[in-house]
Amino acid sequence: MKNIFLIGGTMGVGKTATCQIIKNKLNNSVFLDGDWCWDMHPFHVTEETKQMAVENICFLLNNFIKCSVYENIVFCWVMHEQTIIDDIVSRLDTANCKVHLISLVCSEQALQTRLRNDVDAGIRTEDVIRTSIERIPLYEKLNTNKVDVSKIIPEQAADFIIQNC
Repeated sequence: MKNIFLIGGTMGVGKTATCQIIKNKLNNSVFLDGDWCWDMHPFHVTEETKQMAVENICFLLNNFIKCSVYENIVFCWVMHEQTIIDDIVSRLDTANCKVHLISLVCSEQALQTRLRNDVDAGIRTEDVIRTSIERIPLYEKLNTNKVDVSKIIPEQAADFIIQNC
């Protein structure tokens, strides 16, 4: 049985770092960051580009599922609405898979500190702080396992997910 980890969370919460660690700790693992499926310049968020990104994500995830080499498929993206999660899961061939739906959550203060560090380092733009903080409450409404990462580092989050989800 394969494991598919679908890990969501607002921008800056630590999804990518946590997922990279999960990938490295589990045997026969592959990692897909949903942002790679629509990394464009300039960045346009339209119904067309959102649909394209989901189609790209599902195509890649299904190929990973079909490949006999991979036992653990780790995916992350800003999945802040249940419809996004449901759409992705509905397009996957999960017959011989256990799907783990996880949201990384954290306090507003912790998120603001992380994002401010990213902005100061030139990794993100200032507008991301407001947008990301506004999305925090959306994750509580999702049908996912919540992992509060406010006071833990990505390695601790990865260990918790591996052991408990």
